[in-house]
Amino acid sequence: MRKGDGLLLSVVLLSLGLLLADLVSDGRLGALLDERLPGLALTAGRRLAQLGLWISPVLLVPLVSGLTGRFLPLPSQTWSLLGAIVTRIDAITETIAGAARWFALGLVVATAIIVIQRYVFGYASTKLAESVIYMHALLFLLSSGSALLHGGHVRVDVFYAKMSERGRAWVDLLGTYLALIPMSLLILWSSTGYLSSTWRILESSRESDGLAFVFLLKTAIPLFAILMILQGFSMAARAAATLAGQAAPALPASAEGEL
Repeated sequence: MRKGDGLLLSVVLLSLGLLLADLVSDGRLGALLDERLPGLALTAGRRLAQLGLWISPVLLVPLVSGLTGRFLPLPSQTWSLLGAIVTRIDAITETIAGAARWFALGLVVATAIIVIQRYVFGYASTKLAESVIYMHALLFLLSSGSALLHGGHVRVDVFYAKMSERGRAWVDLLGTYLALIPMSLLILWSSTGYLSSTWRILESSRESDGLAFVFLLKTAIPLFAILMILQGFSMAARAAATLAGQAAPALPASAEGEL
């Protein structure tokens, strides 16, 4: 199995298990979830928001470490701890992106089926058409952190490519704190209102025969912002280590040679 396959398999098995349990209970499980899930989700969301506020100062650690390390030697434990955090963040990013990569195959298959249904059999499935939107959105949102790790985002690197290692580290560090993290925090903050609304009613498709998981699709937007913040922290920590004259945490094997 490649990274993310286990996560995807777990989600599929859980979904099938819930579906089977709902069938066995004659729909009672589904009714119970419809009744209890909004309240549980809203409570969990509030607590996660509070947790995020409490730990948000940690995001400044790479910036402070990098600037301080330029002039004062920091304890080796500082860089060891940062390295361990970076390794864990990279692993999470790669696992989620590894699961999301299957949406690319799903997009190809679903689109081919839609074309055949429409132009050969004259039939159109709303659920299948909406699944293409779901898969496209999830592929983009859940893979963006991995794209940042692998240097896959579009950037103006006319000057960046010619800079020294420390010059690139300065660009990465300042870019993370002046653009990446502020924009991701803005997305996260602006999404809380409609996220609360969509979970309160377990929003489904406007079409009567569409998919009933709009609330899950919209949840991927703040998740995208969180993944970008985490990967921004990882990138800033590597830049900070370089500026302080320390060995930057190693990139995952799959990303080596791409940056």
